[in-house]
Amino acid sequence: MFRFENPIYLYLLVLIPILALIRFYVISKRRKKLKKFGDPELLKALMPDVSRFRPEVKFWLLMAALALLIVMLARPQMGTKISREKRNGIEAMIAVDISNSMKAEDVVPSRLDKSKMLIERMVDNFTNDKVGLVVFAGDAFIQLPITSDYVSAKMFLQNTDPSLIATQGTNIAEAINISMNSFTQQEKIGRAIIVITDGEDHEGGAVEAAQAALKKGMRVFVLGVGSTKGSPIPDGEGGYMKDNSGQEVMSALNEQMCKDLAKAGGGAYIHVDNTNAAQEQLNDELTKLQKGELSSVVYSEYDEQFQAFGILVLLLLIIEVCVLESRNPLLKNVKLFKRK
Repeated sequence: MFRFENPIYLYLLVLIPILALIRFYVISKRRKKLKKFGDPELLKALMPDVSRFRPEVKFWLLMAALALLIVMLARPQMGTKISREKRNGIEAMIAVDISNSMKAEDVVPSRLDKSKMLIERMVDNFTNDKVGLVVFAGDAFIQLPITSDYVSAKMFLQNTDPSLIATQGTNIAEAINISMNSFTQQEKIGRAIIVITDGEDHEGGAVEAAQAALKKGMRVFVLGVGSTKGSPIPDGEGGYMKDNSGQEVMSALNEQMCKDLAKAGGGAYIHVDNTNAAQEQLNDELTKLQKGELSSVVYSEYDEQFQAFGILVLLLLIIEVCVLESRNPLLKNVKLFKRK
């Protein structure tokens, strides 16, 4: 399998046609100016050592060297070994509440940011497991399909924000249903749905969805984020969200709903106060799940190919230097480039 480590550099290849157009324009202007001096055939006779083709050859040698240099910067690599790894682990779908109430700052820096920190530490602790990411508010959708690529999981996690979903609310039931349909079809694998929320279930049906997940062998764990005392919700403009009567909207962690949901899903409820403690407690719960063999295709070895391109660049530059724009008087009888 062939790939580029830094493919962004390949966009620089657009410089080649741009430079070619600029050269064509400059040569056209130069020819127009030469015509003003006299007959073209007479000018050729007055400049016997000027070659028409040598500058063209030198230019395209430089362009070829530039193109290869850009490809070299992109770090071409060749996959030399494909392995189908068998690893013992579980599958976990993480459903993150990104409704506006998760902006509340009753935990530092905010409920949502605290959730992100927890998920990142959770992923760091995974070794032989697969993880997926679902985000939900009034609607729910898959942010990251289930994968063993933890780097991608962290990348998608950083882009998680309430602006991803226009419909506000907290539809936990839909998040659980989507998570249930996101696992692989492998058998004898421990599966967990990890719901991270403040428990404000506006749509209903969450308990029933958790019960359905349990019947399919999927445990539902609930991580409650926030304070039961309640907190105003920042509006992003230095103030706080208000209801229709002009009163500040207060959002509190609904622990009872979270506990009911975890009980219905055969999992556990964990209050996220201290991130480390919550992550350790969740790890203890996940290790109780049956671990089976997870298979994945991995290109485990990549050989760098930029050295070959570097050698070609060097050779082209040496040839370009050796080719003179005008004919060498010492080699005037050697006609590698015939003039017309």
